[in-house]
Amino acid sequence: MASNNLSVLEALDTARTQWYHAKAIVIAGMGFFTDAYDLFCISTVSKLLGRLYYPEHTTDGNPGKLPTHINNAVIGVALVGTLSGQLVFGWLGDKLGRKKVYGITLILMVICAICSGLSFGFSPKAVIGTLCFFRFWLGFGIGGDYPLSATIMSEYANKRTRGSFIAAVFAMQGVGIIFAGLVSMIVSHVFLKANWAPAYEDNPVLSTQKNADYAWRIVLMIGALPALLTYYWRIQMPETGRYTAVIEGNAKQAAADMGRVLDIEIQAEQEKLAMFKANNDYPLNSRKFINRHGRHLIGTMTTWFLLDIAFYSQNLTQKDIFPVMGLTKKAKQVNALEEMFETSRAMFVIAMFGTFPGYWFTVAFIEKLGRFNIQLMGFFMMSIFMFIIGIKYDALATHENRWLFAGLYGLTFFFANFGPNSTTFVLPAELFPTRVRSTCHAMSAAAGKAGAMVGAFGIQTYTLQGDRHKIKKAMIILAVTNMLGFFFTFLVTETKGRSLEEISGEDGSKDKAEAQMSNRGDREVQEI
Repeated sequence: MASNNLSVLEALDTARTQWYHAKAIVIAGMGFFTDAYDLFCISTVSKLLGRLYYPEHTTDGNPGKLPTHINNAVIGVALVGTLSGQLVFGWLGDKLGRKKVYGITLILMVICAICSGLSFGFSPKAVIGTLCFFRFWLGFGIGGDYPLSATIMSEYANKRTRGSFIAAVFAMQGVGIIFAGLVSMIVSHVFLKANWAPAYEDNPVLSTQKNADYAWRIVLMIGALPALLTYYWRIQMPETGRYTAVIEGNAKQAAADMGRVLDIEIQAEQEKLAMFKANNDYPLNSRKFINRHGRHLIGTMTTWFLLDIAFYSQNLTQKDIFPVMGLTKKAKQVNALEEMFETSRAMFVIAMFGTFPGYWFTVAFIEKLGRFNIQLMGFFMMSIFMFIIGIKYDALATHENRWLFAGLYGLTFFFANFGPNSTTFVLPAELFPTRVRSTCHAMSAAAGKAGAMVGAFGIQTYTLQGDRHKIKKAMIILAVTNMLGFFFTFLVTETKGRSLEEISGEDGSKDKAEAQMSNRGDREVQEI
């Protein structure tokens, strides 16, 4: 740590890991649990929506399904809201403070999760319109959670375990995906026990239970519960010491807040703070920012964009791939609630054994292997496994090889999470200065959601009909996308073991380096 750094920042960087860090991980992590649950539970119920509201939209003797444009809207509208929320709340996090807007995102998520299960009318148009409206605003609240949670955790953590702490917050996304499958599985099973029905091929009309209309609403509305339970603790969190000191300029308050949290006495250093602020008072659109951080911002935005094309394509289209893999029965062989149950069960199994472990491998190894190496490895391995699936798809998509297919498919999830899905969240929270940290993380995350929209509105069209040739093509496209992510990773740098101020140059190290280069250039000109 450079000697001209503030005492409050040094105290945060060198603090021992204690209960408050764990509490912050849980509070921020429950937001991500809710985010993942709300974003991915829609995949478990979208086929049920098709049977209930579009029974006439059938092909080849199969049950009704959502028309392609409506399916894309139902799946993707929350992603559009998330992108918008990331940019708005990320900017507000730097302008108003992390804490002030942190509670707002949670309230929005609670209200819109509940309202997603309501309908303003009975017609398909009214039900789907209501669902899309509230899922957009649900996504808007979820979007705010990305930059705020990452920034808050990075600014609270010490430099030895900062990566693990941020990754642990993000790992709650894996728990949320598991619970999206588990809750949907339980709800559909309970309704199925009480509402037996024949398979679609035996009786197309009676195969869709009337009470199934309550099942999907309950699944969506349960998403409000975890956010509601953590609201009180979230609003009790003090503002981060870095924001209070560096942006608000109140060294005394920052020292008092962080001293109380860390249970130590910290010097205020108001005079030193004035000099610190003066050295770092440059905006996002300045030449100084572009020279220092432009390459890193391009790196975090492009890698997150490319990663989310693959990651969200996998998660949102798995309901279409499961029948091809043989993990679920064909739609006409089951009734509506059975289809929901089998889709949820398959999603739960893939998440439990493929998705979930990858997150916690990142938490365990990020401070040993580093963010850069884990991201390179993840992109490379995802690309390899997707190429194998794409090239050998016809051989893998058979009953005899269904478990090999499932294993390869699960490994793509594992290396997404023990790889770029985790590190693209961690790096933007560390690479940029305090003054624009939340905004830069928001820009990176929004680029990711733009990639997710490519997956939801583009890649998903290849998988909707279960056409093997099209799914094969989608896998090869995703493999190429991941390989591009591998190469764009070289635009970012390793951050492990360094303070946020050292990484961003706020400690004055980059000023000294730039001054030395300038002096050297002046001397060379004079000699000429």
